[in-house]
Amino acid sequence: MSNPVPPRRAPDQPWRSEGAPSPAPTPPPKKKMPGGWGGLILTALIVYLIANLVLSFFDDGDEPTISYTEFSKQVDAGNVSKIYSKGDAIQGQLKKEREKPGDEKGNYTKFLTQRPAFADDKLWDDLTKHGVTVTAEPVVQERSFLSNLLISLAPMLLLVVLWIFIARRMSAGMGGGMLGRKTPPKPVELEPGVKRTTFEDVAGIDEVEGELNDVVDFLKNPDAYRSMGAKMPRGVLLAGPPGTGKTLLARAVAGEAGVPFFSASASEFIEMIVGVGASRVRELFAEARKVAPSIIFIDEIDTIGRARGGGSGMGGHDEREQTLNQILTEMDGFSGAEGVIVLAATNRADVLDPALTRPGRFDRVVNVSPPDRGGREAILRIHTRTIPLADDVDLAQVARTTPGMTGAELANLANEAALIAVKRKKRTVTQSDLSEAMEKVQLGAERPLVMPEEERRRTAYHESGHALLGMLQPGADPVRKITIVPRGRALGVTLSTPDSDKYAYTEEYLRGRIIGALGGMAAEHVVYGVITTGAENDLEQVTNIARGMVGRWGMSELVGRLSALPSDAQQAYGLSAAPQTLDVIDGEMRRIVDECYESACRQLRDHRDQLDALAAALLANETLEEAEAYRVAGVVRKAAESH
Repeated sequence: MSNPVPPRRAPDQPWRSEGAPSPAPTPPPKKKMPGGWGGLILTALIVYLIANLVLSFFDDGDEPTISYTEFSKQVDAGNVSKIYSKGDAIQGQLKKEREKPGDEKGNYTKFLTQRPAFADDKLWDDLTKHGVTVTAEPVVQERSFLSNLLISLAPMLLLVVLWIFIARRMSAGMGGGMLGRKTPPKPVELEPGVKRTTFEDVAGIDEVEGELNDVVDFLKNPDAYRSMGAKMPRGVLLAGPPGTGKTLLARAVAGEAGVPFFSASASEFIEMIVGVGASRVRELFAEARKVAPSIIFIDEIDTIGRARGGGSGMGGHDEREQTLNQILTEMDGFSGAEGVIVLAATNRADVLDPALTRPGRFDRVVNVSPPDRGGREAILRIHTRTIPLADDVDLAQVARTTPGMTGAELANLANEAALIAVKRKKRTVTQSDLSEAMEKVQLGAERPLVMPEEERRRTAYHESGHALLGMLQPGADPVRKITIVPRGRALGVTLSTPDSDKYAYTEEYLRGRIIGALGGMAAEHVVYGVITTGAENDLEQVTNIARGMVGRWGMSELVGRLSALPSDAQQAYGLSAAPQTLDVIDGEMRRIVDECYESACRQLRDHRDQLDALAAALLANETLEEAEAYRVAGVVRKAAESH
């Protein structure tokens, strides 16, 4: 099994690497106050002044200043309880409330007044006479300077804490994209003792290995090529369906050559802030050049490598286009990227920008296809190296019955078999575990659905129609299994797979596929005289095959030898041909399907006894394997083709 790439050290590093030397630790940069100290001091000063104004407003709101005449009246009336004097300023407190003088509203008990310098009244005698206490402490207590300072500084301290908190959150959230990152994170080194991926971990795609061996040999022996004037290829594009092993191949090339390997997903370069993706590309290539020769692998490059000028972005300022332009510049050698090979993977090579796939950028385009039978067997052996297998396991048989499956699907198949064996409390994985895992992967998991007897009977005839026509059609794929146990979204399943891999299909074979797919609907029509919704998936298959026959593969005399519909017909159907041509295509599709449906109904009527026998066996057993199905139907199984 292949070893995983080490995780990223920092969340804002959009790549992973293996095989790169561990760099010397660099001291962390000194932290700077976000926004600068000047802005913070100015803001603090403004907050301090505002706080003092607010405090002074509240301090002056309770003790009114009264006239000295009013003060003398209150003394004579015996309404003053105590006073405090500092110079000619007098503070005092009344025994009973009085209305505030002038236009002010409300009452007061504490007051302030000013004794005139020319007053020669006998104030002390009057105070003594009326029992007024002259205190040594101010009657109106005022806060000290320190208290005022602390109170006014409180909002400022709160502002500073809030300022720093928001700045740190923004810095962490943007990953350094908004505030800038001066030093890029360093590559991660593989853990000691972990074995790197090589071509020993890759199987089923030998022809692709042959093309990539040139890159490996160049990385191992660059001088031999340079002496002949040969230049190292800038890039290799791995194109193929999902799960065929493109990422594994890229890591195997780096491991085989013994050079550092940097891995990144194209989507990780894209950010909301324009320019971040381009800067990350520059950092990635800079890190790779430091340890050259090295390999950079960009997965799903169609995310940023789509053809430009589609009108989806904002011209040349679109973030995706800026990132692509930076990759083109780095690969073109203006940055001195000697010794750095770029491997990229995509499922949609047809949508890539022409500037990306021209020689000098991606010099080679390697198509990675699903493995053949021998390749599937080799892949199964790799993925079962750590799984204990029983003596009855025949991986060659499993490989024969899994045409079209990719390496990832085969790995999932082996893992599902191991999970089933654990559930059954076994110590080894048997052939039955692999068979059940294959059914689960190909047909779907069983559903505990209780169907009425009449519906079970109709489902049995439906699946028997598929199976019987598959047995009767010359050159059709052999029937491997029939079941009326609900699996996935289907109420029943008929599994047919070829004995050997097919790479080209004849018109007779495709018509047989249509007849077999229409067998379920035809059986219901022949037996019950009605049509149900159970044939929805069958009709989708029929439509796709008929559309390909007429619009793409030239199997119609009226349409002719033309490719009138694009390969992705469902997305752009009707945009690549004239309306008259589309009408002809529609008529020819209906003609082919109608002919196949009539043939299906006719064959089922002619072999009604065999159809009834298959349906009865299905109702009794629910599932029929290949040999039992052919025996019940009374059809002789043709010998498998040698492969």
